[in-house]
Amino acid sequence: MFGVVKKYGDDRGPALAALLTHYGFMSLFPLLLILTTILGFIGNAHVEHSVVGEALKQFPVYGQQLGDVAHPLSGSVPGLLLGLFGLLYGALGAAQSAQHAMAQVWNVPGVVRPGYGPRLARGLVFFVALGFGIALPAALAGVATAGGQRTIMRLALSVVGLLVNVGLYVVAFRILTPKTIPTRELVPGAILGGIGYTLLLTAGTALVQHQLRHAQVVYGQFAFVLGLIGWLYLVSQLSLYAAELNVVRSRQLWPRSIVQPPLTEADQQVLHDIAHQEERRPEQRVGVGFGPNAPAQAAEDANEPPPKRWL
Repeated sequence: MFGVVKKYGDDRGPALAALLTHYGFMSLFPLLLILTTILGFIGNAHVEHSVVGEALKQFPVYGQQLGDVAHPLSGSVPGLLLGLFGLLYGALGAAQSAQHAMAQVWNVPGVVRPGYGPRLARGLVFFVALGFGIALPAALAGVATAGGQRTIMRLALSVVGLLVNVGLYVVAFRILTPKTIPTRELVPGAILGGIGYTLLLTAGTALVQHQLRHAQVVYGQFAFVLGLIGWLYLVSQLSLYAAELNVVRSRQLWPRSIVQPPLTEADQQVLHDIAHQEERRPEQRVGVGFGPNAPAQAAEDANEPPPKRWL
């Protein structure tokens, strides 16, 4: 576990979490407008309320306040489509930042990272996966309501919700992670992320209510914004720690030294990967060495074949 925490610090995890929080906050309202508008086209009030309500449950305490400002867009069809396209393009900042964070976690060299077009397409796939992750619990909630034994159904729904969260993390990691990494290597982090997110949802309402029970009266909308940013930051940190767990297990980055020197093999591997991560051009080669033989090791490392393109 210390190796995961150490790797999180090596990758400047707090800065990545802040980046995800910023773009997540900026993308939240455009995505809610897109969701409510598309559901408005469907014309089924029950489906609209169920899906939107399930989406707002992902934000403890503040879900109702978010719903008050997320009204379907209206107007001419061409203008509406153009507006939705603009909102989607603006919201893709969250997907772009998620891809950047995952590339940093896996220490992917800059020279082999995907270009703008592939990142844009991957961001769209990412949002589609999130949409299914929101719609599925809404459908399950409808089944539970229709069931006769509601207590049993709700318990079963909680278990299924946990499995959905784990599955959603698996899909998200698969979309955002290099294809050279087998899917089985992503499962442990997905399990940690799914369980942690479920616990956050369960305890989040009580926690936020306890911390801000007087702040809403005194600070009004400032408390709403700060609380929402705090919630997004917690989710971002959880997701990054879950991703770091996958990297540490896949590369066996342990044991890590608390105080250096000396450096363990895992320490050297992490520093090696971070250095190669800074390669920006195909003709640029970075060599890394340690100890008395560092120059010779660096020269040999620089002559190794360039990494494959990240697809």
